Amino acid sequence: MEMLRAPVPADWLPRVLANLPAVLVDHAHLERKAATTAITLERYHDLFGRVEELNAIAIEEMQHFQLVLALLKRRGIPFAQPHPSPWISGLMHAMRKGMRLQVIDHLICCAIIEGRSCEKFQILSRELTHDPELAAFYGSLVESEGNHYATYLLMARAINAAETACRLDFFLDLDAELIRQPHDLAILH
Repeated sequence: MEMLRAPVPADWLPRVLANLPAVLVDHAHLERKAATTAITLERYHDLFGRVEELNAIAIEEMQHFQLVLALLKRRGIPFAQPHPSPWISGLMHAMRKGMRLQVIDHLICCAIIEGRSCEKFQILSRELTHDPELAAFYGSLVESEGNHYATYLLMARAINAAETACRLDFFLDLDAELIRQPHDLAILH
């Protein structure tokens, strides 16, 4: 995503390629979480009119979850416990409280997560030359992640464009700071 202010760290891709089974399990958990997050967003009064769009995202994310589960099964990789992402936790802990403030922050966090997913899936589809099935799989998800990014950002702007611009600036700086923080986890984010 062009708006992101820091590239994916250089050590991310080698760590992912060296730990694909663990990363695929992590990916499954992320898709499940993305589906539940879309449904959770429906609790905000400002999004009552967007329930059908949020349901469509939730359904699509659950379909992605099923696709990753099928990949795990085909490859004989057991589904396991998730590992919390310091990057995602850092974004989510920065959300303000209060329905109008919180919904904008929540939507922006979701947009940035989807944007990073889009970016990383593009990298994986290009770099997984030794695994054409997985490369094609990640390539097939890029458009969907990009659409979710745009949808969440447009929803936030529809609530309050000026506040969204201000908070997007804040969260893009935070994303750049958080993504640079080193960790050894074999996770997608």
